Amino acid sequence: MPVTFDVHGPDGAATVLLSSGLGGAAAFWQPQLPALLAAGYRVIAYDQRGTGRSPGTLPAPYTIAHMAQDVVEVLDASGTAACHLVGHALGGLVGLQLALDAPGRVSSLVLVNAWSAPNPHSARCFDARLALLAAHGPRAYVEAQPIFLYPAAWCAANAARVQAEVDHAFAHFPGEATMRARIAALRAFDVDARLGSIGVPVMVAAAMDDTLVPWTCSQRLADGLPDTTFERVPHGGHAHTVTDSPTFNAQLLAFLARAGAGRLV
Repeated sequence: MPVTFDVHGPDGAATVLLSSGLGGAAAFWQPQLPALLAAGYRVIAYDQRGTGRSPGTLPAPYTIAHMAQDVVEVLDASGTAACHLVGHALGGLVGLQLALDAPGRVSSLVLVNAWSAPNPHSARCFDARLALLAAHGPRAYVEAQPIFLYPAAWCAANAARVQAEVDHAFAHFPGEATMRARIAALRAFDVDARLGSIGVPVMVAAAMDDTLVPWTCSQRLADGLPDTTFERVPHGGHAHTVTDSPTFNAQLLAFLARAGAGRLV
């Protein structure tokens, strides 16, 4: 079954493709969509295979390379030669893989709280989340999710919104097998030794209070990639694209203006 995607904005404009993190949903990018459209970009957002509107059985063993191939298929189906790919966490890994596997399809990358190789802290977090899923099921798993996504103060101040997100995640949980396959794919990802071969402009964006992914993983990306803009914020958590969207959106638009240089892709 093909991956479900949405295309927003004018034909012929530079295309920004938005790739979400572990949740996989296009809706994650709602805080960015108005700003990108107001700036004149054509925007593609998609539900990753096995999530949301893109159900289906995942190949085994499932890899980030499979996810990058899905992006190629989305680009082909939407008549898009190349894109500026914006990826959050797992979505950033997809962008890195795509830039390695099909460099002609990527004009620039934006990597948000992403990484190039495994690290022991994130491994501990995923071990705990998987143990919770195994012992207590999907409801407990999704109830814990905001702890890893958002700062505590933001969760407390936005309690109703956070609970609504948790309830939605539970109602649309993709199943334990799919979740385990997706987590295994991101945990196996390691392109650290290949960063120097990625030739497109990259914006690395990190929140220094990210609970799930140490901001030093973003520092490693910034150090290893040849053409990098590194944007750090002190606060905002793993999903600072949501908790501080005005700051992130301003950084994103400034980078895209430089990286796009008016090209129509």
